[in-house]
Amino acid sequence: MPSDATPDPYADPLKFGQRVQILRERRGMSRSQLADFLDISPHTLKKIENGQQQAPGLDMVMRIAEALRVRDLADLTGRADTHVDLFIGPGHPRLAAVKAAIDTFPLASGVEPPPVAHLEARLQAAWKARHQAPNHREVIGKLLPDLIRDSQALVRHADSAIDRRAAQALLAQTYSLSQFFIAYQPDSSLLWRVAERGMIAAQDSEDPHTIGVAAWLLAQAHRDSGPRHYDAADAVNEEAVRFLEPLLPDATDDVLAIAGALEFELGYTAARRRETGTAWRHWDKANRMAARLPADYYHPVTSFSQAIMGAHAVTVAVELHQGGESVRQAARADEVAIPSRPRRARHRIEEARGYQLDGQPDVAIATLEKAHRAAPETIKYNGYARRLILEEVESKQVARRRRAAELAVEVGILAA
Repeated sequence: MPSDATPDPYADPLKFGQRVQILRERRGMSRSQLADFLDISPHTLKKIENGQQQAPGLDMVMRIAEALRVRDLADLTGRADTHVDLFIGPGHPRLAAVKAAIDTFPLASGVEPPPVAHLEARLQAAWKARHQAPNHREVIGKLLPDLIRDSQALVRHADSAIDRRAAQALLAQTYSLSQFFIAYQPDSSLLWRVAERGMIAAQDSEDPHTIGVAAWLLAQAHRDSGPRHYDAADAVNEEAVRFLEPLLPDATDDVLAIAGALEFELGYTAARRRETGTAWRHWDKANRMAARLPADYYHPVTSFSQAIMGAHAVTVAVELHQGGESVRQAARADEVAIPSRPRRARHRIEEARGYQLDGQPDVAIATLEKAHRAAPETIKYNGYARRLILEEVESKQVARRRRAAELAVEVGILAA
């Protein structure tokens, strides 16, 4: 065996444990924090990291991968046959074209910018299509290259300060749509470019709602990068909340909704830290803001609304690893329909995580099947769903294993 060959963690548990420790430290997590996420004692985790305990079974390996946000399961196990991207979905066929449009900056372009009203109408149609289509990445991926080109041209050809600010607002909105397409695809640097350019364009627009949306997306990019970036996510969210707060007494529905979405994001990050009181306090505040919105209102970007608060409660409970509370909140949330197909699928995935935490794996798989029916592309690119399905593919219960395997084939995790 060559000296540089990757060791088998199941044959050499010390090597597996070392990987766990290295990945934990890279994420900026203490041993106590990771043990808390895994519902084991710090002493047990220490034994795993020191190789004093046999490498755990697949269930614990997947839980460790989720807690450490491991992108590729092989990074944790060291086994080439476990090469599975957990939190990065497959590259979409339209990713290359979208990336080329984002990375192209023609200094002397012959592109004639469209009228502002025309571009606004196209963006509204694109957001509507995203919420209605089960294959939303395909739909918006087809539209994005032209939207990016035209919104950039509109900024370049702006004749006045007012026109330029309006054009920057549309460019920021285009970058926001792009971030939804790029998220969880194998190009994290492209995601960061889009998030940062969106924030710059939003600031140049001087439009409060546009700035709030860009901040909401930038904060998510920070948070999804791991625990070491939670403080940066909070800083972006808090700054945006302070910026919008003076406007709230007389705010439009859109401004009030983005402020509520930012407030919830603070709760989401607190839940990731396992700060129970802080997480629910922010959820309560966001819920009061949602109550000020019309019952049929639905924010076109964030989905913030009265209807979404039940789904948000499930997410908080799941991130706090409160299985029973997750199930209770899921029962309440199901009373309200979520109009957006991808957001509805995302909610089903969060419900499935809650059922898994509550020891109901069969219900979790059934709930993931609902997510797949609502929006196949959402579950295909969601790391939590992929992890849960793979875990149940190894179930000792024959019926559950078969059902999970069938879903894994439909999602594209396993070959038919």
